[in-house]
Amino acid sequence: MSRDHEVSEGAALWRPSEEVVANARVTRFIHWLWDRGVRAESYDELWRWSVTEVDDFWDAIWSYFDVVGERGDGPVREGGPMPVDGLRWFPGATLNYAANALRRAEDTPDETAVVFRSEAGGHRVLSYRELFLHVAEVRAGLAELGVGKGDRVVAYIPNIPEALICFLATASLGAVWSSCSPDFGSSSVIDRFAQIEPKVLIAVDGYAYNGRTFDRREIVGEIEAALPTLAATVLIPYLDPAATPDGLRVGMHYGDLPRTNHDTIEFEDVPFDHPLWVVYSSGTTGLPKPIVHGHGGVVLEHLKALTFHQDIGQGDVFFWFTTTGWMMWNYLIGGLLVGSTIVMYDGAPLDLWKLAADNGVTYMGVGAPYITASAKDGRHPGREFDLSGLRGIGSTGSPLPPEGFAWVYEEVGKDLLLGSMSGGTDLCTAFVGPSPLLPLGAGVIQCRCLGAKVEAYGDDGKPVVDEVGELVITEPMPSMPVFFWNDESGDRYRESYFDMYPGVWRHGDWIKVLPDGGCVIYGRSDSTLNRGGVRMGTSDFYRVVEAFDEIADSLVIDTGRLGQEGRLLLYVQLAEGASFTDDLAARLRREIRSALSPRHVPDEITAVPGIPRTLSGKKLEVPVRKILQGTPVDQAANRGAMANPEVLTHFTP
Repeated sequence: MSRDHEVSEGAALWRPSEEVVANARVTRFIHWLWDRGVRAESYDELWRWSVTEVDDFWDAIWSYFDVVGERGDGPVREGGPMPVDGLRWFPGATLNYAANALRRAEDTPDETAVVFRSEAGGHRVLSYRELFLHVAEVRAGLAELGVGKGDRVVAYIPNIPEALICFLATASLGAVWSSCSPDFGSSSVIDRFAQIEPKVLIAVDGYAYNGRTFDRREIVGEIEAALPTLAATVLIPYLDPAATPDGLRVGMHYGDLPRTNHDTIEFEDVPFDHPLWVVYSSGTTGLPKPIVHGHGGVVLEHLKALTFHQDIGQGDVFFWFTTTGWMMWNYLIGGLLVGSTIVMYDGAPLDLWKLAADNGVTYMGVGAPYITASAKDGRHPGREFDLSGLRGIGSTGSPLPPEGFAWVYEEVGKDLLLGSMSGGTDLCTAFVGPSPLLPLGAGVIQCRCLGAKVEAYGDDGKPVVDEVGELVITEPMPSMPVFFWNDESGDRYRESYFDMYPGVWRHGDWIKVLPDGGCVIYGRSDSTLNRGGVRMGTSDFYRVVEAFDEIADSLVIDTGRLGQEGRLLLYVQLAEGASFTDDLAARLRREIRSALSPRHVPDEITAVPGIPRTLSGKKLEVPVRKILQGTPVDQAANRGAMANPEVLTHFTP
């Protein structure tokens, strides 16, 4: 990044004006609370109330937003203390996500719900009423195929209106949605979808990216063949209008999906914690974790987050660059819950600043690497385009360095709020993020989000301030997973988040909580890979790489750190008699690109005599990562706990 944008961490960049504070949607909520006896005078006081009076806060969210559904007269919580321990939110309440997302179809039917743009020049606009009618049609078709409450509908689909329509139709039936982007290879998709035994697969014939087209019909066939529970595969001819479902076992065209003319939807009222979707977060071993979120938890969380932290509502045009395989897609479509227009884009991030200007975007979200890349390329978006309507920019996926903050205010606009945020697929939200009520310093996330009791834990498992520690959440949130699919005992759920600190959620990030409540994220404290904002577990790599006869063992390391994407390094231990050749390296790269994704092709592949393991057989991913980032070997790894400490000499920078 250019030296022109050098700035120290915490340097003041933006302070809200009196007008911004007065007009902020969270200010209206504060005044609403005053009328009900809750006297919060500042953001900090509001946050403290939200995480100490947990039941009152979430009950207020339901009431303030007039959630479509039946609240019932039960308590806010029963059981617990965390969902993995049997905690239930709003027992007795019923609602439906789709009913809340489509409520504007009756209130403001002609307002624009969706603007779609594609790299190839595609352009569509749907009003709330038009979106409602499309959902009604597809809902009828899915019902004709036998989809009902609790059934799973999966989609291999890009960020196009059909993805949104099919999701809302699925949710309206009380069925469960799950999606993957079509740049995922078949093994990655099968590893995810096979776990939840879907009834219907919706897939595109192909996609376009960065000027190239990719036919995926063969991949769709492989996915279908691996999912014996399918009653139908619905092919959307997105790349080629003449594409046919020939060769699919139970294939049919999207246009031939059984439908009748419907202009009403009977939304299936479901319990608050009824499964809405399954998203996936990969650890270091085993299959990707199939994380289940409930209708109610997502509705309340996204209403709160989008309204009070992004300050988005009716009249806003909300865009986030994402694919259907990343939780930010789920977050983007949450814009319908608050009555905004959402912009869906399919393609490479060729010029997202122009996209924002051309479509009147008022809130634009990107991965932090896009901002740093724009700075390195010497871009001046504020001079190149009319971005006068842009009120906010969201940044996530990896920590944004202070220089990235400074660049935004120098080259995009001085009056907007840069909302750096951090969260995860696990809760489908950010738990540290922006606030229009607070000043902004370079490299600092403004606050811990309402209802999220985030702390930094030191080595002794106690909260620390102004020191780097493990990011933990010490009070439950409604969008914490309801459960993991096929985890009846809850053991996998518990091991994923609660093993280190029983009763306390450990997220796997390094965080520093500042005395004023601001936060700095320092990256992953575990070894999950993060490439361009797309997280993937190392187990996905090992499943592909170690299928090669020539490979006996392997280790993959992402060297990224704060503000730097880093390099992806693959180490391979060859099988006896095998040789490391250019041909083997090329075949490995091709297979990783095909089976996983282009983002995860290693920057380097190196043959080593052995992969470092503990005495119990676990690969030393985190210690090797630390070594490659400059930590002395003896500080990063305990040689006495290793089965083969001699191999560490091959993993020094």
